[in-house]
Amino acid sequence: MWTLKKAWYRVFQFFFNIAQYLIGRHSPELLEGAGSIKRLPEFVKSKGVNKVLIVTDEVLYKIGLLDSLFAACDEAGLEYTLFNGAIVNPTIDCIEAAYSAYRDNRCEGFIAFGGGSSMDCAKAAAARVAHPNKTIAQLGGTLKVHKKVPPFFAVPTTAGTGSETTVAAVVTDPVTHHKYAVQDPCLVPKYAVLDPELTVGLPPHVTSTTGMDALTHAVEAYTNRFAPKYTDRLAEKAVKLIFDNLELCYKDGKNIEARSNMLLASFYAGAAFSRACVGNVHAIAHTLGGLYGTAHGLANAVILPYVLEDFGEAVYKKLARLAEIVGISGADDGEKARAFIKEIRRMNKDMNIPDKLDCIKTEDIPQMVEWAMAEANPIYPVPVIWNAEQFTKTIERLRA
Repeated sequence: MWTLKKAWYRVFQFFFNIAQYLIGRHSPELLEGAGSIKRLPEFVKSKGVNKVLIVTDEVLYKIGLLDSLFAACDEAGLEYTLFNGAIVNPTIDCIEAAYSAYRDNRCEGFIAFGGGSSMDCAKAAAARVAHPNKTIAQLGGTLKVHKKVPPFFAVPTTAGTGSETTVAAVVTDPVTHHKYAVQDPCLVPKYAVLDPELTVGLPPHVTSTTGMDALTHAVEAYTNRFAPKYTDRLAEKAVKLIFDNLELCYKDGKNIEARSNMLLASFYAGAAFSRACVGNVHAIAHTLGGLYGTAHGLANAVILPYVLEDFGEAVYKKLARLAEIVGISGADDGEKARAFIKEIRRMNKDMNIPDKLDCIKTEDIPQMVEWAMAEANPIYPVPVIWNAEQFTKTIERLRA
């Protein structure tokens, strides 16, 4: 029976890959460079939008990171309503509150300002604007929105999620703790601002975990089956930029050039996985976020080397190519691939990211496996399709 299921999953993935060529998608129009956030309000108005909902979190608001945006809005005459209630692993209630703020204040577009959580909250709220008579749960899954959403301007303040160029908004059900995605090409932001000055004040641990999140996106997209050549090129660029710049940012947060390169890496990795998909790292990481509130970047950073090891020879050729790109040598593909994984572990260790997670409870593992399998299969074209036994084995290896 499992053999038949795997065959069906591959058939589904093959035809889904073909279908993606027929589905319209776009790449965000960019404002780039230090200080580019100050140009955003005039840019927004040039697109015919006169009132926006700014979605962010309480921390960014309190530390004053949005002050330059507020000042530029006032100068440009762009009206705005602030929603600073975005939370880590945004819940349905959080999203509904943002949607209500948009609707009640008669806004015409969104500015999502922050990390992946702010962007996910705003994207899901935009999906609700498009479908006012549907719940978030009804929009969960793939291609359930399929309708024009309001103009969306994404401003990442971390270099990791790549949400400014992705099709997904990740949601957590506060009752069941199930974390799932609303995925549709219409959720790719039309516009994005890559301003490295907004990332200068990030704490080192946020820099490291979000950077490894971007690496996970690139590596999963690169090792997946059926990936088109252009996403391979994007993933290669992203991996090279991350290996060259992430630790520089970690050690010197004010390095503007390195910060700018990491924003580009995150953008490239996000564009790559939006087309080529993520994989089992994310399928497991989402269960940790839902059950324990584990930060997504941290979860991905810890899980990535374990999943790559457990894929085995199926990923050696692709990982060997990435190893060559970042300057890692070896006698053959297997040696290069293993060295690449070892280097990921070295980066984690040197940036104080743990090798294991102490939050996983034995009694939760069956639920984690169920959710991970439901997310991964059949849609993720992973190198090796895992059954419950393999997911369990890998999750057990993650436990401290």
